[in-house]
Amino acid sequence: MAVVREQLPPGRYGRAADRDADRKLKALGAVLGAGLIALIAWFGYHYVVDQSVSGELIKFKRISATEVEAHLEVRKDQDASGSCTLRSLAENGAEVGRKDFRFGPGKTRIDQIVTVRTTESATSTELMGCTSG
Repeated sequence: MAVVREQLPPGRYGRAADRDADRKLKALGAVLGAGLIALIAWFGYHYVVDQSVSGELIKFKRISATEVEAHLEVRKDQDASGSCTLRSLAENGAEVGRKDFRFGPGKTRIDQIVTVRTTESATSTELMGCTSG
C-alpha cells in the first residue's frame, strides 16, 4: 500500500513568507505605476489646455535663392500676444534662414504670409513653435 502525502514537500516551492513578500511588492509596484501614469496624464492635460497659442504652417514657396514665403495660421485667445518662429533649411539640412513672426492681442485667428530671408537656396521651411507672452 502506498503512502499518500497531504502536504507539499517542504522547501520545494519556496517559503510562504517569500510568496507573501512577492505579493506585497507586486501590489506596491501596481500602485506606484498607476500613480506615475496619473501624474503623466495630469501634466499632459495641463500642457494641452494651458496652450493659449497654436500655429500651423499651411504651405511654403521658394520665391528666389534668398527668399521663402510661408503661409502661417495662428490660433490664439483674444487677449493673447506672442510670436511664432519659422526656419528654412538647405538640402543638406543646414539652417539657412530664421524669422520670428510677432503678433498682438485682438483676433483669435491670424492668417499671414511671412517672408523668410535665407543665406542660400532653401528646400524646406518648418514652424519651430509658437509661444505666448
